[in-house]
Amino acid sequence: MPLLLLAAACGDLRPYAGNPGGDAARLVLPPAYRIAVPVPENAALPPDGAARYAALLAEALVAAEVPASATEGNPLDWRLQVTAERQGGQVVPRYALRDADGSSLGDTAGAPVPLDRWDAGQPAALKEVAMRDAPAIATLLGEVEASRKASDPAALAGRGPLKLRLAGVQGAPGDGNSSLNDRLRDFLTKLGYLPQNTAEGATYAVQGVVNAVNVPDNKQRIELQWIVSRRDGYELGRVVQLNEVPRGTLNGLWGDVAFVAAEQAASGIKQVLDNATDAPPEASSETPPEAPPAGTRPPPQPGQQAAR
Repeated sequence: MPLLLLAAACGDLRPYAGNPGGDAARLVLPPAYRIAVPVPENAALPPDGAARYAALLAEALVAAEVPASATEGNPLDWRLQVTAERQGGQVVPRYALRDADGSSLGDTAGAPVPLDRWDAGQPAALKEVAMRDAPAIATLLGEVEASRKASDPAALAGRGPLKLRLAGVQGAPGDGNSSLNDRLRDFLTKLGYLPQNTAEGATYAVQGVVNAVNVPDNKQRIELQWIVSRRDGYELGRVVQLNEVPRGTLNGLWGDVAFVAAEQAASGIKQVLDNATDAPPEASSETPPEAPPAGTRPPPQPGQQAAR
């Protein structure tokens, strides 16, 4: 079973930071769509504020590596419709994605905004909201694109995107369980997989286990294991990440630590899955190979290292 060890220097303020992997160049390629962000009409903003928010949101999406433009859109553009719901003293922005024919592709909600900040439509406040909500929109776009590829006849004729069940993360202090799971979903989607919460239709499963142990010098050793298995329960491999941090550092928000750890983990999980899907079928009835001549050493089998 392959064991991948991804560990960073213990003194790094952002544990698990390192080489993003061989897929980094491919991940920055633009997707096969452009997003038009028209001026929202039902977002509870004054006209100048609505136009300003469309422009700021398009800029934030571009910063999140999503091709977007504050425009009514070209004939083949997808469109992002922005609305807002008032809930007590707050406003919740909502973002609905539609294809060029107007069909719904999905929607997501932003985080609540104080009513007075939203109503004023001030540039600084709107920019803050746009930068905060853009990653959630980018995640929605990635999920929509992966789903469309999974149902595309041309993709189905070959091998379409693999569906992976994310079975969750357990054992992490603070908000690590949810943060690690959410960020891993993002990076697996960018790698072309179709992560989902349910088992229906999934070919493989990924489960995260975190073990936090206090060690000398007021430090804590954090061990992350990502267990990759197939439908029959056979474990294909594990991606293991180790680091030591000052004790209590991760008792609250994981933030950038979850981002970097998940990025590294996704690359390792891809390697495990590539090894599994590229391997030839297991032989169950083949004739055993003949023994090598006496005094010679048999060649190493696949997955084994030659004896030293």
